[in-house]
Amino acid sequence: MKSHIWRYVCLAIALSLPALGSSSAAEVKVLTAGAFKQVVLALAADAEKQTGNKLIIDNDTAGALQKRIESGEPFDVAIITPAIVDSLANSGKITPNSRVNLATVGIGVVVKEGAPKPDIGTVEAFKNALLAAKSVAYIDPASGGSSGIYIDKLLERLGIADQIRPKAKLKKGGYVAELIVSGEAELGVHQISEIVPVKGAALVGPLPKEIQNTTTYAAGLSATAQNKEAAQAVIEVFSGPAAAAILKSKGMEPAN
Repeated sequence: MKSHIWRYVCLAIALSLPALGSSSAAEVKVLTAGAFKQVVLALAADAEKQTGNKLIIDNDTAGALQKRIESGEPFDVAIITPAIVDSLANSGKITPNSRVNLATVGIGVVVKEGAPKPDIGTVEAFKNALLAAKSVAYIDPASGGSSGIYIDKLLERLGIADQIRPKAKLKKGGYVAELIVSGEAELGVHQISEIVPVKGAALVGPLPKEIQNTTTYAAGLSATAQNKEAAQAVIEVFSGPAAAAILKSKGMEPAN
């Protein structure tokens, strides 16, 4: 009789162990702008191994993330532009002084793999490439994507907005290069880190220095994070030495 009772006790203890182990791990929700998404995905396993916590990753345009956070969506870590992080800190959504600059990235031009690469070495050559293309893809400025907003204004600066906008293929979010690969657009302009990961897409090169726009991405800690220590540990992985090599392979540079 005692042996039966002991077996039940042992079984109960054994069944309780997985539950105890899983309760000690925290879920860290990371909201990231699209340009930094591939870096987050590449570092996720390392971050989970180092911290013992599980990452829940979601991405959107920088402007859309700002609206989602302002509306009260729960999160633990946000990776957006420094200006938006600071704005959200001022409004109480992000912990003050928690901002960590992570990476910078420039804008590049993309064509379909195997297609001729146009000359974009000078501002005039870039203009000619846009004018010669049957269709030009970039992020819809209305979606809040930083590169789309910049490109739309750049077209005006270059005096070719009226010629390009009628043949523009605007993407609400995600990878502009997907429109190039699918054949929906001939030429694309997007942040380099969002061109490099797309199979079938070929990076022509960065915009000429005179009109290049470099965006910095920064991490911020939620003011209402359920486990601030776990969230902070994840930010440290994203800003640590393991991130440097990943950044370069994804078309980005470590932030100074």
